[in-house]
Amino acid sequence: MGSREISGSEHELPLFETKEAKLGKLGYRLFAGSIFVNICLIWVYRATHIPGTSSSSLGVDEELGVPKRWVWIGLLLSEVWFGLYWILTQSIRWNNIKRYTFKDRLALRYGENLPGADIFVCTADPTIEPPTLVINTVLSVMAYDYPPDKLSVYISDDGGSELTFYALYEASIFSRHWIPFCKEFKVEPRSPAAYFAQVSDPPPSLKNQCIKDWLTTKRLYEYMKNRIEAAIKLGKVSEEIKKQHKGFSEWTPEITKRDHQTILQILIHGRDASSVDTDGNQLPTLVYLAREKRSQHSHNFKAGAINSLLRVSSEISNGQIVLSVDCDMYSNDSKALRDALCFFMDEKKGYDIAFVQCPQNFNNVTKSDLYANGFRVINNVEMTGLDGFGGSIYSGTGCFHRRETICGRKFTEDYRESWNQEIDPIKAKRSITELEKASKVLADCTYEENTQWGNEMGLKYGCPVEDVITGLAIQCRGWNSIYFNPERKCFLGVAPVTLDQALIQYKRWSEGLFQIFLSKYCPFTYGYGKIKLGLQMGYCIYCLWPPNSFPTIFYLVVPSLCFLNGIPLFPKMSSLWFLPFAYVFGSTSLYSLYEALSVGDTITEWWNLHRIWVFRRLTSFLFSFVDTVIRQLGFSQTTFVITPKVVDDEVLKRYENEMLEFGNTSPMFAIISTVAVLNLVTLLGGLIKSVIFGGGIGVFESLISQFILCGLTVLVNVPVYEALFFRKDNGAIPFFVMVTSIFLASLACLIPIS
Repeated sequence: MGSREISGSEHELPLFETKEAKLGKLGYRLFAGSIFVNICLIWVYRATHIPGTSSSSLGVDEELGVPKRWVWIGLLLSEVWFGLYWILTQSIRWNNIKRYTFKDRLALRYGENLPGADIFVCTADPTIEPPTLVINTVLSVMAYDYPPDKLSVYISDDGGSELTFYALYEASIFSRHWIPFCKEFKVEPRSPAAYFAQVSDPPPSLKNQCIKDWLTTKRLYEYMKNRIEAAIKLGKVSEEIKKQHKGFSEWTPEITKRDHQTILQILIHGRDASSVDTDGNQLPTLVYLAREKRSQHSHNFKAGAINSLLRVSSEISNGQIVLSVDCDMYSNDSKALRDALCFFMDEKKGYDIAFVQCPQNFNNVTKSDLYANGFRVINNVEMTGLDGFGGSIYSGTGCFHRRETICGRKFTEDYRESWNQEIDPIKAKRSITELEKASKVLADCTYEENTQWGNEMGLKYGCPVEDVITGLAIQCRGWNSIYFNPERKCFLGVAPVTLDQALIQYKRWSEGLFQIFLSKYCPFTYGYGKIKLGLQMGYCIYCLWPPNSFPTIFYLVVPSLCFLNGIPLFPKMSSLWFLPFAYVFGSTSLYSLYEALSVGDTITEWWNLHRIWVFRRLTSFLFSFVDTVIRQLGFSQTTFVITPKVVDDEVLKRYENEMLEFGNTSPMFAIISTVAVLNLVTLLGGLIKSVIFGGGIGVFESLISQFILCGLTVLVNVPVYEALFFRKDNGAIPFFVMVTSIFLASLACLIPIS
């Protein structure tokens, strides 16, 4: 269907609108200002009450012990850091906005005359990213509500796996049934696994023939899934199957994951007359790529894979819009691509938009969000605040790009893109074999030598979070970006189901972000004069995750030890100096709870979120800080860790029952359990020494702040104590870790602090 003739007034209507978020700006800014004043008072108290100075006794019981200066100075530095970091976090709460699209106006204005779209799906290891998971993502985007002749789907297989290729080959056959099925029954979501998990039986409103068609499609999916899983279990593709497609001949006994030639196969070509579904309609293009890998050449991880796809797709389809998704993030909304086009194609405000980022959401989050994978506050508050300053962080998956911008184009005021894409007549006449031959060269590992790929073109190299640094560079070239978080989630993925996986994932993210801060791409220097200060501050909230580990560890250990020894570190309740501490702690905690409740979290989810943030600061951020410093000194290289998508049934059952999963001797668990044991011992010991043997309630008044801090830490760690002392399942903390924790906590109690 072409675009109809429309009136001038209709043409002037915007394709999207922007509204301020519900939180009142003025009220919040007054509230934030009051917190800032009290933070400054805390700094003043700490600086003027250093032990040994004339004013050090003000507000402190002189009969109690006096802490060593290093303890006091450590608290001062910690509180200065917390205060400065809090100021950074205000940037994303001062200008929150919400975006809304008008797809009906897009349809009226352009009909099916839409730009070409290339969709990239990346996978790297068939063992931890099962091929059945990958093809469900592929099928979900192949079935987009979009003109099939304008849609091309590319899968990058960095594992170079024959099994992944076989799964995609099976998916290419099944797509002939699945895509018309989705259109006929208005399927949502369009991942077969997700859809049939939600709708296991035909809807009761269907007629007999429709029921038969529904059951046939489900049966075809089950047959396909069983064939793929049988091949995976066998570890190879049968010779009979290999005869069905020429692509299998690419795999020889000499091929390994890290050493193989470029393998490129066009499984479905949109311009091929035989590429039609069961209704006779054209199918989207489908391409498999395993770029060349050689041990003597760096492959640059996911960034290298995306850059290879950019070049290969430019030869085959050259879509003006590029969508990148992780292999476990299936499309949950078949109209998401049309939503993105409402931003790009808006005649008045769309010309400077480089990319549209959709949030990461997961379909396996537990009821109380055990590992804080819901991201509600991040998605509904923090990212909308960044968007208010003209920029969204490019987070790697679920991001729609204007091809020219991701390939390095700088923004100019006179830039306007023509959406009437012309097809090169020479390329259009080439056969599939000729296209494959021409495209393979673009994925060779030597192609990028002496070029700007990985620097000024494509995703940038040398950083574990190549997406974030690439998005920052695009914004610094003059482009804006959009954060789009509609009511129906655009993409759903698989969240980590063990604590180890969750912490390692954040370790990788925070390490890469901290590397950005220490590099020439630091938002405060690289972005100076190019992006707004609020956006610079917003980036640095995440870039400075790792340094948060040290003041957090200090605050969770030293005040507890001082409580055990009856040494006050905070003003007693009868002192006016107590008020700033109480106000900052109480108001920020209550506002955090209000913020969480306002975006749909429960109190339990809010509590779990705070527990996981404590764990992240104790472990993920600590290790990422140390590893980044070691790397900066030249003693290690950047690595890329993939979060496994396969989980044991017993582990999954514990996850669904919301039990923290430990189960191995990870040093991260040793740190968590040591801090937990230390605070339990100091809480009980401190209460006995101060209340029972140390002078009663009068003495306890001077220690009330430390008692609260220590008590909250104990409450946060209740599941840790269960895993240490009560649980007998395989997810409990191992005996060796328990013994180590008790030993280290005992040593800490011997540290002289007075």
